[in-house]
Amino acid sequence: MQSSRILASIGRRIEQSGLPLAVRLWDGATTGAPHPQVTITVRHPLALTALGRPTAGGLAARYVEQQIDVDGPIRDVVGLGTALSGATVDAPAASARWLASCARHTRLFDSKSIRSHYDVSDDFFGLWLDRRRVYSCAYYRRADDTLEIAQEQKLDHICRKLRLASGERFLDIGCGWGALIMWAAERYGVEAVGVTLSRNQHDYARARIRDLGLEGRCEVRLLDYRDVPETRPFDKIASVGMFEHVGLRHLKAYFEKIRCLLDEGGLVLNHGITATDPDSRWVGLGAGEFVSRYVFPHGELPHLSVVLRETASADLEVADVESLRRHYARTCLEWARRLEQNREQAIAAAGDKRYRIWQVYLAGCAHGFEHEWMNIYQVLARKEGGASNPLPLTRDYMYRSE
Repeated sequence: MQSSRILASIGRRIEQSGLPLAVRLWDGATTGAPHPQVTITVRHPLALTALGRPTAGGLAARYVEQQIDVDGPIRDVVGLGTALSGATVDAPAASARWLASCARHTRLFDSKSIRSHYDVSDDFFGLWLDRRRVYSCAYYRRADDTLEIAQEQKLDHICRKLRLASGERFLDIGCGWGALIMWAAERYGVEAVGVTLSRNQHDYARARIRDLGLEGRCEVRLLDYRDVPETRPFDKIASVGMFEHVGLRHLKAYFEKIRCLLDEGGLVLNHGITATDPDSRWVGLGAGEFVSRYVFPHGELPHLSVVLRETASADLEVADVESLRRHYARTCLEWARRLEQNREQAIAAAGDKRYRIWQVYLAGCAHGFEHEWMNIYQVLARKEGGASNPLPLTRDYMYRSE
């Protein structure tokens, strides 16, 4: 009887909002649009209760725990789930709550968090990343750019911004599977070092470096960035898609460590996701809680103003800031599409629950970036000191063709 009342309430809500959505219960009872784009099948009574007062994060959690199933393109699933949650897509912060993480971000804690995320299966990531396994925002110059082309353009965009030159020492903090250090060593002649906390990424990158004949010019270390020796400074440093793991309380120490690792007058590029809320609060609708629980334990997104403040406090002069938000919406959407196309192989490699987590996470990120729930910035800065500022007067050098 209670399930009938809840189902009727859901049906009225769908009808009033005009959503092309249907809901089916475990006993076959159905409500919603007659020709839906998406059908939610409820497999457990608890999930029906959650649908009575839904949040996007709550629905995602029920899906991951296999209490509901969905039939329809994952992009439509995320969009309709957000709409069903009863909030406008352009104002998620209305239901946001303060993100006050108690995580201490010790070396052991951060190592476990990173490994829980990345040390799943190299085969799993290989199904939806590009051939270089670049797991960060791509850079699309043209409408018809493939993901492979856009990721290579991103790697080169970073190298150009840093004005990498032959013989320089280059550090990549959180190097992933090593694509940037290999690209920089091959094409710019630098002595490249990458650090990661993921054993899988470390082993994969070492094998690729060996296969490409880059040993001696390119190296990856299984090392916390805080433990990189400061005895021999680097000319240039990049941190791509890593500082989201640092923690708001630790950003000051993070940028101070970068300053200590940089030579006088050296350049650093920090590429990372940021909050759109000035108080660095979570994305609303339960999305932030879902990501923290299932994807990035205790990940925290600072607002751009916080990033710039902490950069300047570390005596790093900000020289350039570029938003790549629309690029990341397209990147995440392409990742979600590829994952969905390779569903059976992904489940075989990582299990059904892991597949569901990443399916909804990638599509949710694409939706969030499209609707300006969060942003992503490349911030280029220079360590004070040195004979002269190495940066040209204009940005032309970042875009001029070879």
